[in-house]
Amino acid sequence: MRNANEIKFLKNRSIIKFEGEDFLGEIGIDGRIFKALTLARISVGVISQQAIENGISILVNEADAEKAVTCLIDEFEAERKSGKVSQIYSINNVSVLGFVAEDFNKVLAELARNNVFPLLLNQVAAEKRVNIVVTSSQDEKTKNIIESEIFKKPKTVHLAIIGHGNVGKTLIDQVLQSSEEIKRRKKIDLKVVAVANSRKIAFNKKGFNENWNDEVLTAEHSSNVEELISFSKENQLENLIVVDNTASKDFVKNYHALAENGFDLVSSNKIFNTLPIEEYRKLRYTLSKNNRRYLYETNVGAGLPLIDTIKLLHLSGENITRIKGVFSGSLSYIFNNFSVRNDKFSTIIGEAMEKGYTEPDPREDLSGNDVARKLLILARELDLINEFQDINIQNLIPENLLSIDKNEFVSRLEELDDEYQRIKEEQQSGHVLRYVGDLHGDLQKDKGQLDVKLVSVPGSSALGQLKGSDSIFEIYTESYGENPIVIMGAGAGAKVTARGVFGDILRVSETK
Repeated sequence: MRNANEIKFLKNRSIIKFEGEDFLGEIGIDGRIFKALTLARISVGVISQQAIENGISILVNEADAEKAVTCLIDEFEAERKSGKVSQIYSINNVSVLGFVAEDFNKVLAELARNNVFPLLLNQVAAEKRVNIVVTSSQDEKTKNIIESEIFKKPKTVHLAIIGHGNVGKTLIDQVLQSSEEIKRRKKIDLKVVAVANSRKIAFNKKGFNENWNDEVLTAEHSSNVEELISFSKENQLENLIVVDNTASKDFVKNYHALAENGFDLVSSNKIFNTLPIEEYRKLRYTLSKNNRRYLYETNVGAGLPLIDTIKLLHLSGENITRIKGVFSGSLSYIFNNFSVRNDKFSTIIGEAMEKGYTEPDPREDLSGNDVARKLLILARELDLINEFQDINIQNLIPENLLSIDKNEFVSRLEELDDEYQRIKEEQQSGHVLRYVGDLHGDLQKDKGQLDVKLVSVPGSSALGQLKGSDSIFEIYTESYGENPIVIMGAGAGAKVTARGVFGDILRVSETK
């Protein structure tokens, strides 16, 4: 190697594997191998002895591989007949990378985290010089990873954004606007290389710019995970993160395959974390087995640091005794306003729809299912094994409006007015309505008690003072007694949710 700061990179090489039993101790075997290859005018590169496998590996030019195998078979004909030499064969399409590394174990760990496992390794410990052999399908990725590690170059992180609705497109814009600053400050080069919707997926190996939407419109690939995995392999992309900004029940089925193919996961989609507990645990096993991460801070509280806080408290041994609060930004807006204004309930719902706080079909919010999912996600962070059907949910929609068409439901919103006006008027003086999630009971047991319901609380209480579409979470613990840890703030909206997802992307990137 001419220069310690240089990576020697040789393509089109083959490994000749020479394997047998009990011949390694014999004097002259190595000499015969070299002599046979030299007489055949074959140049020999990296050599590695593998005592456990009872074999010798030799590197030659790919064009000489067949000739090398033939001449060694001829040279060791007697040993092959006696069984002393069992196999002589070649592995083609490999590349060699030679470099000097202060901490080779760290380089190896980074390679392994990206599913790169050298076929051959030759190390000169005194000079900290290393030669590794990898398949040609991984050589460019290997080179990029080694360069980042030993030359401290910005680490490229490749992002695949699934779903480009309100949250997805806001996230892409935030990434594009911040990428240069992040590259300068954190030495992380974020590149959005894939953007998908339910029909199509667009790829750009160099990273999309602000015209990404045009490329999605003209994309020709159908939207499926196999296309994404193939693209990442063909282009040898390292440090992969897939970001799920959908609400799709189908897409979460791909999480296992993505983790097994080298992708870390960041998700604002709540579906996976509320699947049956068996599925929930299987994914954690797959992630652990493949050394992958899965962050979903925005599943509850959008951009608020709630899940991380609960995880830290729980892992530190703090006994959490209750979690209670207003978990839904849309229901927060509806009841915060309905409680203090003289407008009809239907008028406030219509207003929330116009402002984009509710789902397109407001029954998604009014059913309580969204709050229930969030409550279940928090319960599982405490290692409780509750299922969705364990949750007591007060559905705010009367039965006769449950199964009708969305447009018809919206046109009949006024049918809700009398009932909610009555509930409002029957409250004690100074009280307001709030739709809350409440995890309580003995949380040291396997299951807790989960309630999602409309309650009347004093206007002067923490819940009662909530404004706008903010969310509030009260975390009660043994150490904090009657004074809960309170996390409050914007709990809905594309910008805060996208910012929360961006935070998860950076947390994963910093550990790459």
